[in-house]
Amino acid sequence: MSGPDISVVICVYTEDRWEDILAAVASVRTQSYPALETLLVVDHNAALLDRLTKEFKEVREVRVCANAGPRGLSAGRNTGIAAAHGEVIAFLDDDAVAERDWLRHFAAAYADPRVMAVGGRTVPIWASGRRPAWFPEEFDWVVGCTYKGIPAGLVRVRNVLGGNASFRRSAFDAAGGFATGIGRDGDKRPLGCEETELCIRLSRARPDAVLLIDDRAVIHHRVPEAREHFGYFRTRAYAEGLSKALVARSVGADKGLESERRYTTRVLPSGVARGLRDAALARPGGAGRAGAIVAGVLTAAGGYVVGTVRARRGGATFSVVTIEGDRHD
Repeated sequence: MSGPDISVVICVYTEDRWEDILAAVASVRTQSYPALETLLVVDHNAALLDRLTKEFKEVREVRVCANAGPRGLSAGRNTGIAAAHGEVIAFLDDDAVAERDWLRHFAAAYADPRVMAVGGRTVPIWASGRRPAWFPEEFDWVVGCTYKGIPAGLVRVRNVLGGNASFRRSAFDAAGGFATGIGRDGDKRPLGCEETELCIRLSRARPDAVLLIDDRAVIHHRVPEAREHFGYFRTRAYAEGLSKALVARSVGADKGLESERRYTTRVLPSGVARGLRDAALARPGGAGRAGAIVAGVLTAAGGYVVGTVRARRGGATFSVVTIEGDRHD
């Protein structure tokens, strides 16, 4: 199969995920559509940078580099973009493994020159071995996975999800890189939405751009035990509200909340009804799932209100950078 050269960027920040990082790299190296290169971008952790450099010093297709920007996932991704040589740049979480045809499905979509971004499906691997009975599939985005409500198949979307995504290089030339000040910063409050903001910005810069999700491009994402509890669920939902407020400030509420309106008015009410029906039929977790959906919505809404007030007061800032580097060699 002919197609674009694809660079894969994996951003890493802690030695606690050493085995996960090695598994992620191994899954890229065994792709049916070979990656041009894999870039490990280390987020301000000298010990991890040194350890990974030694681990892969004899592996030509794996390069290790330090985050050249401020601490955080967005700057790490921007560093990877600047260092990459591929026509397409794919992103894989450091605690995920890609199925063998992951890049093959991405590459096929780029046969259409209008396609600027392609995402895939992210499946949770629960530390406990099974989904918590109370945890609604509609909120799988809380643990970085594809949630119930995203259409199946190869579909056009407003934005891809960052842990399993790819972009044509020219997308960054047109729109700039990921905004810093929105996304995650190591183990601090689990903010997000940096890929949403980028995708909306891209669509404005290139109105002809097509953004897709292909649910055949599958990765499996590890969910640690700490994230299976309601405390994390609530914290992540609140952080999402804070992040959405920043996105709305950047691109306007109409675009910033376009997909969320359908999600909250159609997908979530159906989830509540299904949970209550299961509870009435004495099925495990039904009432818990319905309650979690309601709590998640209210918590995210609270975060959005707080984030909006902070943004108006100038207490929350972010910036968009131009990607520079020798990547066009």
